[in-house]
Amino acid sequence: MPTIALTSLTAGQLVPYGGDRAAVVGAELAAAFREGDRLVAVHDSGDLLHIPADEHALVDDAVGRAVVAFGILAGVSDAAISAFFDTFAILLERDDSFAPIAAANSADVSVARQRGRSTTRLELSAGMRADMVAGLRVWRDGPASRNTRVATIDHGSWTVATRRAPLGVVGFVFEGRPNVFADAAGVLRTGNTVVFRIGSDALGTARAIMTHAVEPACVASGLPIGAVNLVDSTAHAAGWALFSDRRLALAVARGSGHAVAQLGAVAQQHGVPVSLHGIGGAWLVAAADADTDALEAAVQFSLDRKVCNTLNVCCVEASAADRLVPIVLRAARAAAAARDAELVLHITSSAVEYIAGTADVIGDDSLATEWEWENSPEFTLAVVDSVDHAVELFNRYSPRFAASLISDDPTRHQQFYDAIDAPFVGNGFTRWVDGQFAFDQPELGLSNWQFGRLLARGGVLSGDSVHTLRTVAHIRDHTLHR
Repeated sequence: MPTIALTSLTAGQLVPYGGDRAAVVGAELAAAFREGDRLVAVHDSGDLLHIPADEHALVDDAVGRAVVAFGILAGVSDAAISAFFDTFAILLERDDSFAPIAAANSADVSVARQRGRSTTRLELSAGMRADMVAGLRVWRDGPASRNTRVATIDHGSWTVATRRAPLGVVGFVFEGRPNVFADAAGVLRTGNTVVFRIGSDALGTARAIMTHAVEPACVASGLPIGAVNLVDSTAHAAGWALFSDRRLALAVARGSGHAVAQLGAVAQQHGVPVSLHGIGGAWLVAAADADTDALEAAVQFSLDRKVCNTLNVCCVEASAADRLVPIVLRAARAAAAARDAELVLHITSSAVEYIAGTADVIGDDSLATEWEWENSPEFTLAVVDSVDHAVELFNRYSPRFAASLISDDPTRHQQFYDAIDAPFVGNGFTRWVDGQFAFDQPELGLSNWQFGRLLARGGVLSGDSVHTLRTVAHIRDHTLHR
C-alpha cells in the first residue's frame, strides 16, 4: 500500500488512536501544522502532539551525533572516560570556569521568578555545585565495567562467556535541574552516549555547562563531542521528537506526573524502552508502640523540602493516636518553622477528633493526592485501625514508592515489609531514598511507577546500571556441530 505524506490538517479532522477511538483536530492545531511537520496521536489518551519540522530536525541531528559518537566511544579507553569525569569536575570546581555557569544560572533564576515559577531545584547553589563535583568523582573512581565478564559456561570442547556491554544512545528529558548533567553523564561510564532535553527554566544554565565544562572535558580527554548532546530548545515538542526516535536504546523521563506519563506513552508506541521517574510522595506509619523521639525526628526530617521522597501521608494507629498525633503535629510545625513558613495540613475524617481547631478534611480517595508545595510543608494525616489498615491504604492509593514504619517490634517490621508494595522501605525518615545519599551513586532517577519498573518492582537507575549483555563463544574443537 502506498504511503501518503501528511502535509496539512483540517479542523474537525478525525485522527484514529488506540485502535477503536478517534481524536478531533482543533482549529489551532490545524492552523499551526505545516508540510514537513509531524503529528503523534498518543494511544493512551488521544492527545495530538504537534512536532514542527525544525524541532524534529534539531533532535534528529543531536541523536545522529550521539549514534556516531557511540561507535567511536567503543575504541576509547576506560582511562579516557575517567579523565572526562575528572576534567568535568575540575571545571565545575574552578571559580574561573564556573563563573559563566553561575551567571547563566542567576539569569535563569531571575526569569523564572518573574514568571512565578518555582526556583527550588533550579538554583545552582553551593551545595548543588559540590554535589555535582562529588558525583562526577564517583563516576571517575568507579570500576571500568564495560567489558566485565558476568558468567562463563564451559562445555569442555567449547565455552560461552557473557559480558556486560554498552546499551547505546540514552535520551533524557528532565525538569529544570542543573545537576542532571552530573547525574546522567554517568551513562558514559558504561560506554553509552547521551542526548538531553532539559526544562526551559534551566536551558541557559545547561548551555553554559555544555560550553564551559562538558565540551572542554570531552576535548581534553579525547572523547567524541557527540558523546554528550543538549537539545537546545524550549519546546515540549523537542521532548516528543526525542522519545519517538527509534535510534534510542533507552528513554528516561523525570519530572511531573502528566508530562512524564505522556512522554512514556510516546516512547512506548514507537518501540523505545522507557524508564519513567515522576511522582513519589512517601508514606510514614506510626505503630501504637512507636517511640516518640524516633517519630518526631522521622516526621521533621521528612518534611525539610519538597522532592519525591518527602512525607506526603502519615498514618497513626488509632489505639495510640491521643499520644502520637500531637508528636506528629509538633514535628511538622518544627519543619515549617525551619523554613519560616506555616504548616498546611490535610486530614481524613478519622483524624478529626484528634485535631484542635479547623483543618482541611478530605476523603480516603484523596490519599492519592500528592501535595506540591514550594515553601510551606504540606501533608495528609490519617488515623488508621491498624498497621495492616495503613498498608491496605498505601497499596490502594499511593504511588507505591517509599514507606516507613515507626515501631520497635521486629516482627511487625517484617510483616510490614512483606505486605507493602513499595521498592523503598525503612524505619525512620523517608528522605533517605536517594541514589547518591544511600548508594553513593548519582541517580538518573528513582524507578517507581508506571513503566518505570524497567527490570524489577522499582529501584535506583544509575549510570552504571544502563548496560546490556553480549555473549562470546570460544570453540576449541572445530568438529563441533549441531
